[in-house]
Amino acid sequence: MGRFNTHILVCAGTGCRASESDLIFKKLEMGVKARGLEGEVQVVKTGCFGFCEKGPIVKFMPDNTFYVEVSPSDADTLVEEHLVKGRRVERLLYRDPKSGASISDSKHMGFYRKQLRIALRNSGFIDPENIDEYIARDGYQALGKTLLEMSSEEVIEEVKASGLRGRGGGGFPTGLKWQFTRAAQSDEKYVVCNADEGDPGAFMDRSILEGDPHSVLEAMAICGYAIGANTGLIYIRAEYPLAIQRLLKAIEQAREYGLLGRDIMGSGFAFDVELKYGAGAFVCGEETALIHSMEGHRGEPTVKPPFPAESGYYEKPTNVNNVETLANIPVIMTRGAKWFSGIGTENSKGTKVFALAGKIRNVGLIEVPMGTTLREVIYDIGGGISSGKKFKAVQTGGPSGGCLTEEHLDIPIDYDNLTANGSMMGSGGMIVMDEDDCMVSIAKFYLDFTVEESCGKCTPCRIGNKRLYEILEKITEGKGTPEDLEKLRELSTAIKDTALCGLGQTSPNPVLSTLDNFFEEYKAHVVEHRCPAGQCKALVNFVIDHETCVGCTLCARKCPVNAIEGTRKQPHTIDALHCIKCGVCYENCKFDAITKC
Repeated sequence: MGRFNTHILVCAGTGCRASESDLIFKKLEMGVKARGLEGEVQVVKTGCFGFCEKGPIVKFMPDNTFYVEVSPSDADTLVEEHLVKGRRVERLLYRDPKSGASISDSKHMGFYRKQLRIALRNSGFIDPENIDEYIARDGYQALGKTLLEMSSEEVIEEVKASGLRGRGGGGFPTGLKWQFTRAAQSDEKYVVCNADEGDPGAFMDRSILEGDPHSVLEAMAICGYAIGANTGLIYIRAEYPLAIQRLLKAIEQAREYGLLGRDIMGSGFAFDVELKYGAGAFVCGEETALIHSMEGHRGEPTVKPPFPAESGYYEKPTNVNNVETLANIPVIMTRGAKWFSGIGTENSKGTKVFALAGKIRNVGLIEVPMGTTLREVIYDIGGGISSGKKFKAVQTGGPSGGCLTEEHLDIPIDYDNLTANGSMMGSGGMIVMDEDDCMVSIAKFYLDFTVEESCGKCTPCRIGNKRLYEILEKITEGKGTPEDLEKLRELSTAIKDTALCGLGQTSPNPVLSTLDNFFEEYKAHVVEHRCPAGQCKALVNFVIDHETCVGCTLCARKCPVNAIEGTRKQPHTIDALHCIKCGVCYENCKFDAITKC
């Protein structure tokens, strides 16, 4: 990072920017300049640190002091106290929730202790808009090695030996996909980066592109050399303006340095990259739908074969990998396939990035070795359930995945284990739920998303998922029958077996996994007309306990429809006919006198 004695790293990812990290950056620069320290101290914008729950984050190097939940008003204090007076600002340090002790070094935080950052290696450490900082961290060495020391066959064999599998959801061996594309005969081939991240709660690819765009460009160039392609295309959703901005700058810088364009590093190999913008259609995460969208057509999948490796973009051989998959390539080429394959499990090598969200203390972006258990992720890294209530389920794989329960917490996370237990790796969304979540409603939520995002091309997905959603809606409204439970399973199985693409084939997973793991909850809705979690409004009633109610009148004053009656200091009553079941009274009662039933 140059000649400076101290670097102040400020998270400039989308999450922290939404909490004014740009203003924090400016105020830190002003504070440094006001004290005449600009020759010794550099303030740097970085990508995401991952610990989104505690953002905005500011980190001082080289002492590795990690400040959390920083506000613009704290900037001057950090400069004065940390830089000028040489003492840490205790109130901005992370506090261990168990011991209460403040921790200044992120290496000793539970959130980071079990992580291994490969795809995220530079995010939160370098300025993503400065190619020199990427180069200082061994950037473009892998490209130089492949172009000047290796044949295209040797590159593919190295990727195959690493055991890297696609991180976009399918888990197909990356080296094998490259080999198929290389073997295809054509005058022109393409490398495509799939940056169309559509899972609810997922932000893995966005963070990599915002924090380390050059790693993806370098990997695409390596892939181009390996398969015989001279053009790279990044299909990115237009809702990622910051990632787009940083990618465009990275492409421009790489061209200026001769790392993209003609005769790269004097090797005679030419490769360049351009962006293609998507409109946010979830189905365009499927590679054939993505390719049609890039060609200007409606984003719909096609029957395979032929696979894109044989006939893809404009019917030319096309290799499609997602952002996270590509981010691993430069490290594999510099550190070797043997090193990478030594991490993870027998059939799932390396690490996986997850977006950890939901009822979890430490919401954020994590990267762990394959084989790490769900318990380690949720409790050691995630800090446990945020509400203090009991863990109920975790949804992995987004809308295409399934809900796993407490009995699954100790299974090692890898492609095979998740699939065997009714879920899937997916692109890396991981949403944690507690006892207040209704699993029937969760299944309905994901079906609602799938119905909305279906391209409509095939009948099983277009109509079958709509029927699934309608049955779930009927059950949550208290109108379900035992026959509906049989229909859910039968229809789900039919859709999985007959849908055209991965979206339709996996869309019933949330239904099937909740039926398997929470069947009693479905029965309660259908047989007893009761929602055990108290989330389905049609099945919930609010009742005031006259023994506990002190007549404070708070519930009556908060009720938006005046459905609560009673005089001051006397027990109150809820008029069930007028109650809209919003739960405001339940949430505001200070004496726990209101219950759901």
